[in-house]
Amino acid sequence: MSDAYARTNGIRLHYLDHGGEGPVLVLAPGLTANAHSFDGLMHAGLADVAHVLALDLRGRGESDAPASGYAMEDHARDVLGLLDELGLERVVLGGHSFGGLLTYWLAANHPERVERCVVLDAPAAVDPTVVDQIQPALARLGRVYASWDEYVSLIKATPYFDEGGWDSDVERYFRADVRVRADGTVQARSRPEHIEEAIRGTLAVDWQATAARIAQPTLLLRAPGRFGPPGSPPLLSRAGADQTAAAMADCRVVDGIGNHVTFVFGDGARVLSGAIGAFLAGGSA
Repeated sequence: MSDAYARTNGIRLHYLDHGGEGPVLVLAPGLTANAHSFDGLMHAGLADVAHVLALDLRGRGESDAPASGYAMEDHARDVLGLLDELGLERVVLGGHSFGGLLTYWLAANHPERVERCVVLDAPAAVDPTVVDQIQPALARLGRVYASWDEYVSLIKATPYFDEGGWDSDVERYFRADVRVRADGTVQARSRPEHIEEAIRGTLAVDWQATAARIAQPTLLLRAPGRFGPPGSPPLLSRAGADQTAAAMADCRVVDGIGNHVTFVFGDGARVLSGAIGAFLAGGSA
């Protein structure tokens, strides 16, 4: 794995080049997430089936954070500029959650650049009430914590980890999520106002119409575990996943293990990496 940067769409975009064998697979993380959210997949063998590039989207991780420009079109231009910078005409594009929505958007609007899609737990619909489910993730933004230990203790206490799932890859991901200041205090890299603008951008898109224009073979990987306190539903129900798949020309749904956060790590990552390998080796979804 190597850190790399590219100038694209007026910003400096950070990404991790994991190398690997097979087609180039570009992965975009979730709403407040960073490129290390895919480390579990890499340790589960994803580099055996693809050359993986994992991105920090604008305003996240180590990428530049302009004051505005967080609509889907802005993120898409960043990705397209990165592909141009790297001389990549066509790639397998994938993403988790918000990154999955970005994958749908690019596949529908720039099909000449997207060969296949790998979407992790993102419905082709955005319900405004989903903000309630992700509130624990949003609440940490903008706050200053006394230390890394305080920050990580609060993360571990969120409902996403009630049933376990914490490991060294998860910890590395959350360490990349924060900036440690000179006095030892800690603050999340993502800014609340940027994330709020990104959320508004998702609500402005007709996702069903977007999905109907996706002709590329698509693998939709679903997290079946509850997303929130006991009694909460998963972020993407099986019915919702099947409805999303039905809107596309060629989409298959595969269930993973764990919830929206944990299913890309540990045992869940091994299931997903196996499914992605089979998808890339096969024909249609």
